[in-house]
Amino acid sequence: MQKIMTFLYFAALCTTACTDAKEPLGLNPVPVDSIKTIRYLALGDSYTIGHGVGQAERFPEQLADSLLLQKVFTQPLLIAKTGWTTADLQAAINAAQIAGQTFDLVTLLIGVNNQYRGYPIGEYEQQFTQLLDQAIGFAGGQAQKVFVLSIPDYAFTPFGQQSQNPALISGQIDAYNALNKAISLQRGARYVDITPISRQGLADPSLVAPDQLHPSGKMYAQWVGMFYKEIIP
Repeated sequence: MQKIMTFLYFAALCTTACTDAKEPLGLNPVPVDSIKTIRYLALGDSYTIGHGVGQAERFPEQLADSLLLQKVFTQPLLIAKTGWTTADLQAAINAAQIAGQTFDLVTLLIGVNNQYRGYPIGEYEQQFTQLLDQAIGFAGGQAQKVFVLSIPDYAFTPFGQQSQNPALISGQIDAYNALNKAISLQRGARYVDITPISRQGLADPSLVAPDQLHPSGKMYAQWVGMFYKEIIP
């Protein structure tokens, strides 16, 4: 009997130790009822859909994963496609039939295709303003839940360097970003300037996807790091 009791004692001890070993050191389990589900809406173009990288590497998924580390579960809804302009995004939002829905977090990144196609910047200003107002509406009218990302500068990619005037691209991107920043701050949305990171693409080729144009998963991770602390203090 004594041998049986001793065996059961050590078996129980081992079970407890093995279970505890599954928990990362320094972290305490979070009660199930304290876990909040965040609804995340990502609006944009190729930079949001992650053209040229795997799904797990694209920006919205990396952001969601970073929130998961804090025991906050997210379910990102992406309305984005390579090549979309502001007008394309507006049409896609209407087609998605999500009017009346609210989200805890909304990101908006749009405009590079307006610039690339040479559309009037005044048209971008008008349509971006409308999109931002829609984004704020999806955030339940709480502008501080909307994060506008600046447009990356593709002049600092091998693709951009093949253009006749990379400096002109950069100047136009700056003009577009001056507009979307001013409008975002006026509306009370948060503005995240990721353009300086994109301008490291030539110095650090690992920041560019294999297509030689879009960001790599590594660059997207740096974007997430810029404003992660604003979402989870």
